[in-house]
Amino acid sequence: MIGKISEKELEAVLETIPLEFSILDKNDKVLAWNKHETRIFKRPAAAVGRDVRKCHPPKSLSKVEQILSEMKQGKRDMAQFYIDLPLGKNQEKNKVMIQYFALRDKNKNYLGCLEASQNITPIQNIKGEKRLLD
Repeated sequence: MIGKISEKELEAVLETIPLEFSILDKNDKVLAWNKHETRIFKRPAAAVGRDVRKCHPPKSLSKVEQILSEMKQGKRDMAQFYIDLPLGKNQEKNKVMIQYFALRDKNKNYLGCLEASQNITPIQNIKGEKRLLD
C-alpha cells in the first residue's frame, strides 16, 4: 500500500467496502471480520479465535479444507464460487459470490486467508451506462 492511514480511517474503509470479509491466520483461526450487523453469513462474536472449521456447514467443510491446504502448499492463491441464497425481507434468491484469497508476505510465505462474500445480484442486473452524477 502506498501512503498511510490511521486505524480509525482503516476501520471506516473496511466497514464501507461493498463486500463482507473474514480473516484467518496461518493456523486457520478466525481473527476478525467486518460488517458484523449486516453480514450474509452471520456468526457470533465468540467465533473470534475459533477454528474456521467450526464456522462452516459440514457439507462445504471438505472444500474449505482443500482450499486452505492448497494455499498453504503454495498451489493456490485464490478460489471463487457462487451460490443462490434467499436474502432480504422477501427471501428472494440472490447470487452470492464467495472468494478466498491467500494472504502472503513479501517473501510469499503464507500468513492466512481472506474470505470475501458479496451479493452480486445487483451487479448482474446492470444494463447500459450510468455516468458520474447521472
